[in-house]
Amino acid sequence: MTKTVLITGTSSGYGKAIAGLFLDRGWNVIATMRRPDPAVFAPSPRLKLLQLDVTGADSIAAAIAGGAAHFGAIDVLVNNAGIGLASAYEATPDATVRELFETNSFGTFAMCRAIIPLMRRQGGGTIVNLTSSAAIAPMPLVAAYTASKWAVEGFTEALAYELHPFGIAARIVEPGYAPTTAFTANGGPRMQGLIPADYAAFAQGCFARMADYPTAYCTEAEVAEAVHAAATENGRRLRFPAGADTKMLAALRWSTSEAHYADRMRAMFEPQPEPA
Repeated sequence: MTKTVLITGTSSGYGKAIAGLFLDRGWNVIATMRRPDPAVFAPSPRLKLLQLDVTGADSIAAAIAGGAAHFGAIDVLVNNAGIGLASAYEATPDATVRELFETNSFGTFAMCRAIIPLMRRQGGGTIVNLTSSAAIAPMPLVAAYTASKWAVEGFTEALAYELHPFGIAARIVEPGYAPTTAFTANGGPRMQGLIPADYAAFAQGCFARMADYPTAYCTEAEVAEAVHAAATENGRRLRFPAGADTKMLAALRWSTSEAHYADRMRAMFEPQPEPA
């Protein structure tokens, strides 16, 4: 039987690429957006476009019920919806931090809570939560964003153990930084004024080093492939790094000592002393 996937945040970027890949591979796709736009995807009998705001309980319930009614089941949930932020933490208002957590963390948690009873009744399913390379390797000027993604990492790992007896898998896809998406541009308004003058030189140095990264950046296609791999995994693999940058950071983090890793990260992001 044709399987069905529900994906959050499919209007652009990773979500759009994920939905497109699953459609290409014969799945039924429930593509959800806060403001549904029929122009994003070509019409297909295997596509259902639904409104969904992951910060609203009624919206979540309606999307899951509508998607399940349309296709008869939801085999995979992909929690992709998220918002970004670059800021000096001391300049970041509590309201902005809460906004990040409402979508990135609490929205993911709420989607999982809503889908689990359906998957238990079906006898199984898979939940794929997207986090970030920042959840492997925290970097300067993304402390609040990193915290919102680390919360999802710990939540998903615990959930994987909790749901396994019911035939439900929980998995993590860790995308890298993809300059070709609208992720940074979409976060622009909330970033205004959050890197004060005292941080300007440090921030400029960090952004310059990011522009001269030692490996290729992540692409939407790589994230879509990683999500598909997570959705179709037959074993109990938990984490799926996506993109050359994330794989490089994962190898650095997990294959070296904490001291060596910290030295490498400092060299990457902190000003280095002039040679004597």
